[in-house]
Amino acid sequence: MGAGYDHSHSGGDTRVGRMMIGAAILATFFVVELVTALSINSIALLADAGHMLTDLVAMFMGLTAVLLARRGSTSPARTYGWHRAEVFTAVANAALLLGVAGFILYEAIERLGAAPDVPGVPLIVVALAGLLANAVVVLLLRSDSEHSLAVKGAYMEVVADTVGSIGVLIAGIVTVTTGWPYADVVVAVLVALWVLPRAFALARAALRILSESSPRHIDVDELRTALEKVDGVTGVHDLHVWTLVPGRDMATAHLTSSSDTARVLVDAQAVLAARGLEHATVQVEAADGDCGAHGC
Repeated sequence: MGAGYDHSHSGGDTRVGRMMIGAAILATFFVVELVTALSINSIALLADAGHMLTDLVAMFMGLTAVLLARRGSTSPARTYGWHRAEVFTAVANAALLLGVAGFILYEAIERLGAAPDVPGVPLIVVALAGLLANAVVVLLLRSDSEHSLAVKGAYMEVVADTVGSIGVLIAGIVTVTTGWPYADVVVAVLVALWVLPRAFALARAALRILSESSPRHIDVDELRTALEKVDGVTGVHDLHVWTLVPGRDMATAHLTSSSDTARVLVDAQAVLAARGLEHATVQVEAADGDCGAHGC
């Protein structure tokens, strides 16, 4: 006997609406930044435009993942539906962000010793517009990013791009006030270096889920001990804990008992639920040589 799993995914409509608005904002300002960067030959602004492109791609991939997860699946081959789509999306987002950061670093190195003259005023104007756009999108996605890797991937890239816009703004101010030609290059390098560890962290979190490692916030040894202390339980085996997607930790456990198996099941489920493991399957078996309360 055991507890099943619920495929419902609340909050999907809210997430989709916010992500669509965010995508429209990002698409508009990506075009503005790209055209301006190419016009004034600014690598810092090009870096910011590149990050904004990854924001936009991440948003569309995240939207696809959320819609697939909400749609679910009736296929026997996909008993968990499409929930893992957003985890694969996070891996793709991380790879894309790493690629953009690497490209910007390469371009920045190429400009060492031959930094072009970049006008500061357009940098300042476009950076302010991009900063405003990113700030709006960050506010739209912040709450949902805690519960979805698909949204978190897009959110992290927008946050990174917000930092990039601030860097471009600083580069513009330095260029206008001092005329230093390397402000543009230095900001591009700093933004790329700031993004890299965050991209690695996103990839690591997604790969940890795909490898079905135990969630970091669940102490499996402590959980096993708690189940062993349930009145009537004589043994715990085949205990597995993993994460389907963020916010949906799963567990299975086999318990042996010489007591009322129905009561042991209820008590064991309470132990799991107290640790955030509402989606759990518990099998209670009669102890060897004991038929239990319900017979052999």
